[in-house]
Amino acid sequence: MNLPERRDIRFPFPELLEWMESPMFGFRPFGQIVRVEDYIEDGRYVVRAELPGIDPEKDVEVTVNEGTLHIRAEKTRKTTEPHRSEFAYGALTRTVTLPATAKTDDVKAVYRDGVLEVSVGLTEEKKAEGRRIPVEH
Repeated sequence: MNLPERRDIRFPFPELLEWMESPMFGFRPFGQIVRVEDYIEDGRYVVRAELPGIDPEKDVEVTVNEGTLHIRAEKTRKTTEPHRSEFAYGALTRTVTLPATAKTDDVKAVYRDGVLEVSVGLTEEKKAEGRRIPVEH
């Protein structure tokens, strides 16, 4: 399993937003965190997100924009009578920076057993060939 090299985007530190959203630091200006794992498998970048107890057709939105993957879900409370609940309700969001070789027109999302799996196709990385520069004097 390989870890992806992140895309360079206009923001000077593309992983800073992900770092701040991580469960370790817990800085969330809005909504609850969506826990994710990512890896590369069979030429695709895969992001798996924990989203138990939601209806994927109504409550999940997956978008790709400028080299980032955005996952947004809404988990609504089903009962109104007073009771104890430690479940998180409301907006759940996560933004993930895509690898530099991601093909944003080849994205698939599948929801199964409380886990959303989004996979993005990857292009073959072309190594830049170096060339010798003559030095004039």
